[in-house]
Amino acid sequence: MADTKNQPAKNVESIYPLSPMQEGMLFHSLYTPDSGIYCSQTLITLEGEINLAVFRQAWEKVVERHSVLRTLFLWEKRENPLQIVRKKVDLPWDYQDWRNLSPTEQQQRLDLLLETERQQGFELKVAPLMRCLMIQLSDQTYKFLCNHHHIILDGWSMPIIYQEVLGFYEAGIQGKSYHLPLPRPYQDYIVWLQQQNPSIAESFWQRTLEGFMTPTPLRVDRLQLMKSEGKPTYKEYNCHLSASHSKDLQSLAQKHNLTLSTLVQAAWAILLSRYSGESEVLFGVTVSGRPHDLSGVEHRVGLFINTLPLRVSIRESDLLLSWLQELQQKQAEIQDYAYVSLAEIQRLSDIPPGIPLFESLVVFENYPREALSRDSRQSLRVKDVENFEETNYPLTVVAIPRQELLIQLVYDTSRFTQDTIERMAAHLQTILTGIVTDTRQRVTQLPILTTQEQHQLLVEWNNTEADYPLDKSLHQLFEEQVAQNPQGIAVIFEGQKLTYQQLNNRGNQLAHCLRDKGVGPESLVGIFMERSLGMVIGLLGILKAGGAYVPLDPDYPTERLGDILSDSGVSLVLTQESLGDFLPQTGAELLCLDRDWEKIATYSPENPFNLTTPENLAYVIYTSGSTGKPKGVMNIHRGICNTMKYTIGHYNITSEDRILQITSLSFDGSVWEIFSSLISGASLVVAKPDGYKDIDYLIDLIVQEQVTYFTCVTSILRVFLQHPKSKDCHYLKRVIVGGEALSYELNQRFFQQLNCELYNAYGPTEVAVETTIWCCQP
Repeated sequence: MADTKNQPAKNVESIYPLSPMQEGMLFHSLYTPDSGIYCSQTLITLEGEINLAVFRQAWEKVVERHSVLRTLFLWEKRENPLQIVRKKVDLPWDYQDWRNLSPTEQQQRLDLLLETERQQGFELKVAPLMRCLMIQLSDQTYKFLCNHHHIILDGWSMPIIYQEVLGFYEAGIQGKSYHLPLPRPYQDYIVWLQQQNPSIAESFWQRTLEGFMTPTPLRVDRLQLMKSEGKPTYKEYNCHLSASHSKDLQSLAQKHNLTLSTLVQAAWAILLSRYSGESEVLFGVTVSGRPHDLSGVEHRVGLFINTLPLRVSIRESDLLLSWLQELQQKQAEIQDYAYVSLAEIQRLSDIPPGIPLFESLVVFENYPREALSRDSRQSLRVKDVENFEETNYPLTVVAIPRQELLIQLVYDTSRFTQDTIERMAAHLQTILTGIVTDTRQRVTQLPILTTQEQHQLLVEWNNTEADYPLDKSLHQLFEEQVAQNPQGIAVIFEGQKLTYQQLNNRGNQLAHCLRDKGVGPESLVGIFMERSLGMVIGLLGILKAGGAYVPLDPDYPTERLGDILSDSGVSLVLTQESLGDFLPQTGAELLCLDRDWEKIATYSPENPFNLTTPENLAYVIYTSGSTGKPKGVMNIHRGICNTMKYTIGHYNITSEDRILQITSLSFDGSVWEIFSSLISGASLVVAKPDGYKDIDYLIDLIVQEQVTYFTCVTSILRVFLQHPKSKDCHYLKRVIVGGEALSYELNQRFFQQLNCELYNAYGPTEVAVETTIWCCQP
């Protein structure tokens, strides 16, 4: 039942509208009932002899003084909500004696009490929106808990209230009177708001946000968990900047007429830019919202604070000091239009409705957090002050000026892991430390990695040195396997098998044939074939002849095939009879391995004399052209041998393994599949031409041929795991994905279904298949 029905109408002091910030908090409070949102809590540890009656009276007198502490809110059946100030209210007060509990029991009960009080929240129709609880822990120790709804008070107001309580208490225990000037009501601020010109502010915010279309992504959160059921659970992580670095920051700010708040916001903008990869970022900032032309505003109690978007550009040419000064000027500019609600600013932006402007908020507490004095002459001795509050943002960064600058990261645990937050805090510290190092440097030169991360990246993770044959070519490494295990199965295709000796003999025959056609070192030979035994023979034949192969994908459009043939200048193409008519007429000679094999088989099966050096070309693969005109990427034997030898050792591939080949020759993943197998003595299991499109066929092939290594793009892995028969692939030891981003969700699903290792590999064609390999963890 609303407060208006519990008390007579004459107990109304005033009625007036809400401020924009109050309207926003009212909406969120009603939208998420029982969530504890905007239930602010202050827990103060007090020591000494306390007169409980006088302490309670001091709080009641403060409530009598300030209208916002006697305010309730009505919104039902009204176009615009109203706040009503009561003349008199009863301040809810409770006392609990915990002196018979152990310290552990006291802490457990306190944690539960804080959560219970936060969950209880407030009935916004009933004043006051504040309740107090005094807990006695021992004869000389107390915990005082003040709960209030944020809709009536901001952080700036709390020190004013605490100092007044202290004054009334000290006077009360001494039997003296305590006189304070009559405070101006919060209603004055509402009147001031109504006098502002909204069109001027609207124009400012439209200009400020023009062209900003999407929120700045952090790229380190778990977006797929955003829709988790129930209310978000928040945790807090604290980190401190050292006393010396904190002092240096303060000195830098004073020297250049900057605020510490600007430096913190600058560090966060840089971090967001580095994390998102974007040169322009947007995040929320809290501003005091206290207009300088409202008399005595710094001493007023109420909700003046507002949350505003701050748009920051980070250009390559920006020098740090001038950029910081520009940022401070921008921060001062938005203060002049801080009376506009965030909901209205969102409406004026280009970001679609329903999508937040930002998901991270920076709060700088520019008021004393521990407002109760520690003066030894006062009878109230304050040992500690703690504040608790939750917002509706996934990530809030709170900076609290102290001898050691305290930075709190309050985060939604469904979106961020603790490890992520700890790294983020360390990066923020690194940036803040870097800011004071040299203000003449460019913003983009500021470090973000910690010393430990730099060592890990440059030394530990880069410690990939390994011996590999500096004087060998790919086909020579294959020939070594032939000599070691001639009867081992080299390749399997559609029930057909070739031993290493058989595959070598056929490759040699083709190589001698190609030599007769003029193929030698640096000669480019096209290969226009579907996946088959002949395709593998063709690759070996080209390399053994001394040439480099140029893949021509049968699925490519005729125009693209013509462009590749024209650009590369290929004069000879290996193909199969069924595909000959699909190749553009460029004058290149066609050698059909199936139709012409009888003639090719007349050549010697012995290894041809090697004409290739490690510096000669092995293949030329044409890029997709997604970043411009497709270009032929030329890779030499030395680079491929290096990659193959390293990955074979890293993945521990042996002659007992079977590696599936499903990737088109036009993508460098095929290089790894084919040659990591043929160089290690493993068996290469070649899928049928369209096999990669048929997940039933692939799974049956993996099971039937007891495949141990499976490489694919992430999208194929997703479809693979969705198939109920994927769990039957018991022989799989390692799955390697690349080419596309691997999501957290897919990573987790993999380990739930398969009992093998998952690797995420990356590398552009230009660097010979792979540059980074990461062993994923469940």
